[in-house]
Amino acid sequence: MCHIVPTQKSARKRVLVVDDDRGLSHVLVEMLRASGVEADAVGDGVSAVRRIEEERFHLVLLDIGLPRMNGLDVLKRIQALKSPPPVVVMTADDTPGTVLQAVKERAYRYLSKPAPPKSIVEIANEVLAAKDKSLPIEVVSSKPDWVELLVPCQLESVDRIQSFLAPLDAQLPEETRESVARAFRELAMNAIEWGGGLDPKHKVRIACIRTRRMLLYRIQDPGPGFHPENLPHAAISNEPDKPYSHMEVRAKKNIRPGGFGLLMTQAMVDELVYNEAHNEVVFVKYL
Repeated sequence: MCHIVPTQKSARKRVLVVDDDRGLSHVLVEMLRASGVEADAVGDGVSAVRRIEEERFHLVLLDIGLPRMNGLDVLKRIQALKSPPPVVVMTADDTPGTVLQAVKERAYRYLSKPAPPKSIVEIANEVLAAKDKSLPIEVVSSKPDWVELLVPCQLESVDRIQSFLAPLDAQLPEETRESVARAFRELAMNAIEWGGGLDPKHKVRIACIRTRRMLLYRIQDPGPGFHPENLPHAAISNEPDKPYSHMEVRAKKNIRPGGFGLLMTQAMVDELVYNEAHNEVVFVKYL
């Protein structure tokens, strides 16, 4: 195995686009360069591995359906490096097996094709701009009907998880997908921000269980929990005749605007249940 050896010193971030679609690769490279990123492209898996093992890249945009070596095999080779760059997987193959294998091989994020080049470049720049190195998501279970993950307490983890879970719900009605995604986002953000204290060394345990008749999400954070009556900064604690009183509390405590999350979540799902300590929550959406 070769070590990553920078071929040249550059203050700019370097991105490698790995895709056999020459038109898309060309557009992505040009748009990345226009955004101030140093970008290059290769069209097959073998060439990608050679470039990544010999040069330093800060991000790899990786297609799955590649000639000479499958993209998932390329991902595995990348992760075997001493300091692997983050990898955004891009593919039209959104079957559960492919999506979950990408999670197991520690892909940073998943993008379903076709995707607008502008969206791909925006995500690439978000990854490059991240201040802290994102830790890997650990896979506890990767069955299509039972996905369970251990997630570091970093806010960007929520977008990463949703990029993998969204294709698994692709066959559901759009209204159901949106409700589940919004509820999950709110509860996961609360678990990471309040339960985990935004400390990447802490983990949130997330399980998504699918049956023919329901979707069930379980989110467990490492914090001590909370008491609903002690949440004056949340709309759920407001008296019926004072629906916005929590906003005054948030302003005094210099907390970001918001506080409607739990109320909205209750409206978007069919069942919402907390354990006694309130550091674990289950929500159900019936199909």
